[in-house]
Amino acid sequence: MHSRPLRRCDRTPMRTAHAARARSAGFTLLEMLVVLMIAGLLVSLASLSLTRNPRTDLNEEAQRLALLFESAGDEAQVRARPIAWQPVEGGFRFDVHTEDGWRPLRDDLLGPRKWEGGVTGVSITYSGADDLHANRLVFGTEAVEQPVEITLFSAAGRATIVGTGAGRYEVR
Repeated sequence: MHSRPLRRCDRTPMRTAHAARARSAGFTLLEMLVVLMIAGLLVSLASLSLTRNPRTDLNEEAQRLALLFESAGDEAQVRARPIAWQPVEGGFRFDVHTEDGWRPLRDDLLGPRKWEGGVTGVSITYSGADDLHANRLVFGTEAVEQPVEITLFSAAGRATIVGTGAGRYEVR
């Protein structure tokens, strides 16, 4: 068998079909940019129309604080030194008891923080015969502590963190 060379007219339909298939196989850069612009506009419009619920923000702040309380209790046991939590103007801080008295902690986890969630006030109540109100919450070097309630107040309401006395805190 002898193959004859393809003439130009024989090759043209195959090239045209292949080129048409290649063009329809994907998107052009311009088409992708248009789609991304539209998606970006829709996301920005959706985020503008959604507002956070202030009650949810308060509960999230209470959850964060409950976890910090558990960490502070563990840290007091590890350091073998009492650690205290104290609300201050616009936020709160943790202090460690040293030979010189109470000193603020400055680490990443238990360093001073500003309030989130719209907190405007705090109440600390130790459970017991007299329901003692206090200005700080002390985490001792022992795992068992006195039950306590910390109530966070905001314009949206209030959230209460309950310490069971066994080093665990939960939001109610």
